[in-house]
Amino acid sequence: MDTRIKEINEKVKESSVFIEELKKEISKVIVGQSYMVERLLIGLLSSGNVLLEGVPGLAKTLTVKTLSDCLSTEFSRIQFTPDLLPADVIGTLIYDQKKNEFIPKKGPIFSNIVLADEINRAPAKVQSALLQAMQEHCVTIGDVTYKMSEHFLVLATQNPIEQEGTYPLPEAQIDRFMLKLKVGYPEKSEEKEIIKRMTATTVPTVNKIISIEEIQEMKKLVESIYIDENLMDYIVDLVFASREPEKYGLDVKQYVEYGISPRGSIFLAKAAKAHAFLEHRGFVVPDDIKAVSMDVLRHRLILNYEAEAEEIIPEDIIRMIFDRVEVP
Repeated sequence: MDTRIKEINEKVKESSVFIEELKKEISKVIVGQSYMVERLLIGLLSSGNVLLEGVPGLAKTLTVKTLSDCLSTEFSRIQFTPDLLPADVIGTLIYDQKKNEFIPKKGPIFSNIVLADEINRAPAKVQSALLQAMQEHCVTIGDVTYKMSEHFLVLATQNPIEQEGTYPLPEAQIDRFMLKLKVGYPEKSEEKEIIKRMTATTVPTVNKIISIEEIQEMKKLVESIYIDENLMDYIVDLVFASREPEKYGLDVKQYVEYGISPRGSIFLAKAAKAHAFLEHRGFVVPDDIKAVSMDVLRHRLILNYEAEAEEIIPEDIIRMIFDRVEVP
């Protein structure tokens, strides 16, 4: 390990101490769901928007709210409904009779952490307004374009079981989320603890652990984490195996409509760096890539009707790719 990597490693070890404190603080309110909490932290540290998918009652909204409560940052929640308009999200122009002019009224999207609750309940125009802000980090109200905060992050939730009255996100738009999580049920012992906490007379609260400015410094440190050329080649091979599976000895071409986009390669490297930071390391190892790969890639691999007919899902293909592509 050369001197530069050693320096980064020492700096990461020293700076990432707050992670355990932050997790402990969140656990005062949230029981279990360590996977969801960790992935939200990865999104936060790598400026990656996160989509949480799970049935109602799994504390998706509460976890996002609790995380924001632990940070000295602005937070806004948008409840997506079928009658929501783009102006309800990004803002609009209001006529001021005294000044005899239109003045901008900024919407809830002008915040640091934005919770887009049940994003698939809003029509396409509203989804597009939000996703444009996510991608371009700016919003146009009237004829003026406003830049979003450099700390801007969207954490969205969606319910996979109700399809009536919903507007599923198109593949091209869902690709803008760095991570797509599938949130599961708690363990038996965890559910018992949830009952105890939620039926108690006092509601647990959390303290502020870190400021948004300090988070920004952590982001810069995460970007500096070392990733070897061989691991970059590994990431590229994983992505190309989804586009040209026959070259990697995989007989799955008949199921794949579109392979993983280049955004998948970028986000896989960024998420692996953030995961290394959570592990208090200043360099990426293959296990970091494997740990985040499913959440980064599952919504970027588009399968066809033949795969659906044979009940093959993207996760199945991704596992085959990881079994086939050699680890450096």
